[in-house]
Amino acid sequence: MLRLIEENLVRQNKAMLLMYFLLEEEFSRLTQLKPQSVSQVELSIQELMRQVAGERHSLRRMLVRVEPSAKRVRDLYPGLERETADGLRELLARLDEIEQRCAIQAAKNHQMAMALFDQSKGLLTFMHNQIKPKNTNAYGRTGRFAKGINDARLLSGRL
Repeated sequence: MLRLIEENLVRQNKAMLLMYFLLEEEFSRLTQLKPQSVSQVELSIQELMRQVAGERHSLRRMLVRVEPSAKRVRDLYPGLERETADGLRELLARLDEIEQRCAIQAAKNHQMAMALFDQSKGLLTFMHNQIKPKNTNAYGRTGRFAKGINDARLLSGRL
């Protein structure tokens, strides 16, 4: 069972390393202003995150089988041989490092995406304000010049 736990941690390490490369690729495509290719990478990232979550649930189930009171891999250290515990510590340290790098890269991607969103939103607002009529003397829905009602009336029209 310990071998399965170790294999699970190795798979998680590889998945997180792939996640980091995908996040870097997403940032690259954001800087190149390629929205279609960014969404393709984003879908790959989401699928990889789903798989990593599945691996973590599987790891928790294995931990409970080895030690019913264990909630984390670190809870197994006291009952393991020194070599095995050191190997698990090393895998967890690498996993933590890669997760930190992924978090930093994801924050950069988020900032870049929000900056591009704000830029696009500002440009659309500017264009909308330029198109909008400046005064109320404009054409109405029938295509004729709309005249505003100048004085108060109860009835308007022909008798």
